[in-house]
Amino acid sequence: MRIAFQEHLKTLNRELHTMAEMVNRAIIRSVTALKERDVEEAKKIKKDDIHINNKRFEIEEQCIHLIATQQPVATQLREIIAVLNIITDLERMGDYAEGIAKIVIKLNGAESVKPLIDIPRMAEIATDMVTQSLDAFADRDVARAREITAMDDDVDDLYHQVIRELISIMIEDPRTITRCTYLMWVAHNLERIADRVTNICERIIFLVTGELVENIGKDQD
Repeated sequence: MRIAFQEHLKTLNRELHTMAEMVNRAIIRSVTALKERDVEEAKKIKKDDIHINNKRFEIEEQCIHLIATQQPVATQLREIIAVLNIITDLERMGDYAEGIAKIVIKLNGAESVKPLIDIPRMAEIATDMVTQSLDAFADRDVARAREITAMDDDVDDLYHQVIRELISIMIEDPRTITRCTYLMWVAHNLERIADRVTNICERIIFLVTGELVENIGKDQD
């Protein structure tokens, strides 16, 4: 039974990586659409979010089936629950990417109030964190999980820099307030994506060590 369970778990890991790749594509596509002011692409991203949601439910059904048919012991059950928690965080990241696409639609091709340098960098770091966290989960690599959470500080620093710049722009020219506010929400969504990755890393640490770490991530909405 243990061998069979491990084979099922390998399948779940592959599915998790597939879902993570879908989420990363959505993040990159949404930020690219923002840079290029591509409303039509943003509409496609918004529509495609259903595929991420469906993948989440597919994995959830696999987990339920595994519990029902394999009767996992406590340690094995904890692994399945970890998967269920991870897909919840991944789906929420997809929602944040969809949120960026919705902002692109609201901007409706309006010129950006500032060069988009820091926001794409936030997306780059966040997607790298997503990929690395799923690798760390597959390898049960606690050290790597802790290293990934440190990357969240880089995202936070960029986020605060973006907010400061946008506030200055709004003060100088109140006509930019709406567009600046939209960009603040984009930065907020990317910052939240990185926070969700820290949840995954906390789950890895708990799974391997039994240590419940609650101060790595931040409160999520």
